Amino acid sequence: MPTSQNRDGLVAWAVAALVVATVLIGTFAPSSHGRSGRGSPAADASCAEWSDGCTICRRYGDGIACSMPGIACVPKAELCQRHSGE
Repeated sequence: MPTSQNRDGLVAWAVAALVVATVLIGTFAPSSHGRSGRGSPAADASCAEWSDGCTICRRYGDGIACSMPGIACVPKAELCQRHSGE
């Protein structure tokens, strides 16, 4: 019969393994919607700012920066909000 201390250690290792597995799945699982692709504002060099209703992305001289989505946001189609020079 396992002692309480052995059981606590087993539970701690199980929780740690679950956390590691969750992080790895989140890191390596393919995204359900991408930031770039054919016909998307990210692929259009003239689009300076676009949004999917959850995140806002802006094109800068050295790359693209996007905001974090809200906790309960459901993304829609990406639309260009502002073109270069506007």
